[in-house]
Amino acid sequence: MCPQCDSKMYAIIISANIWVVLWKGNQLTGYYMDQWYDWLKQPVHRLVIGVLGHAAFTALAILGIYYFYNLFFDLYLGNLNITLLLAIGVTFLVSAFLYGREFLIAWKQLAIDSERMKKEAITAKYESLKNQVNPHFLFNSFNVLTNLVYEDQDVAAKFIKKLSDVYRYVLEARNKELVSLEEELKFVEAYIFLQKIRHADSLKFQKKLDGVNGVKVAPMALQMLVENSIKHNIVAENQPLTIHLYTEGDYIYVRNTLQKKNIIKEAGSGIGLSNIKARYEFLSEVPVDVQEENNEFKVGLPLIK
Repeated sequence: MCPQCDSKMYAIIISANIWVVLWKGNQLTGYYMDQWYDWLKQPVHRLVIGVLGHAAFTALAILGIYYFYNLFFDLYLGNLNITLLLAIGVTFLVSAFLYGREFLIAWKQLAIDSERMKKEAITAKYESLKNQVNPHFLFNSFNVLTNLVYEDQDVAAKFIKKLSDVYRYVLEARNKELVSLEEELKFVEAYIFLQKIRHADSLKFQKKLDGVNGVKVAPMALQMLVENSIKHNIVAENQPLTIHLYTEGDYIYVRNTLQKKNIIKEAGSGIGLSNIKARYEFLSEVPVDVQEENNEFKVGLPLIK
């Protein structure tokens, strides 16, 4: 084979090696940088680190290939500076195209998640408002109130105030994605007060909260968990239901003794908890914690700071 043919063959092999190393190496570099910096949360950091990372890898790869062939095969690969500039320039062009594509995909996914969250939030608001104003809740509340008016006017007045607080909060929080834990707790306590007047000593509520200043939760989420505890469990004088509200780590938990009602599940059963999970998938990277053990059922909501 002629020397010129050998030279062309070497050139093809070396060029192929260079671009395969640059292609796969920069692909791997981009993958690891995606683990450290999120395009949606830190777009500027991701762009700067990405450009510097790809440029550094490209330069090191070219130097490594250049000296490898020069040292072991005694081949001259041409002007190193020109090769470096050409490789880095091509890397920038390819990276710009891929970064633009990646950012558009991430932006599109964010738009999809945002729309899904809006849908989930609207559903939650509707369900919560519907649960609060449904005929059963109103009938029970007014029935209790009727008896209180004759038995204890002071408690009746307080009952009306708490009932008003519940509805006012539902109306005020319906357009919010997050509320302070203090606001949500006032709402839950008003709701618990109404339920305790109805169930008396059959319903027990215990609260132990630490480090709750400055944290937020999804509106009406805690109340929905308390409501589910009452709705799906027996609340009777000989079998009282105990609900615990407490913080543990970065969670606030609603825990209740497990004494399920022997009734056929309704069509919408489980929607409330599923809705809360879906909302928190958008609001926090920490998942909702659901556990059933030792005759107890508990749900933990991540505290958002």
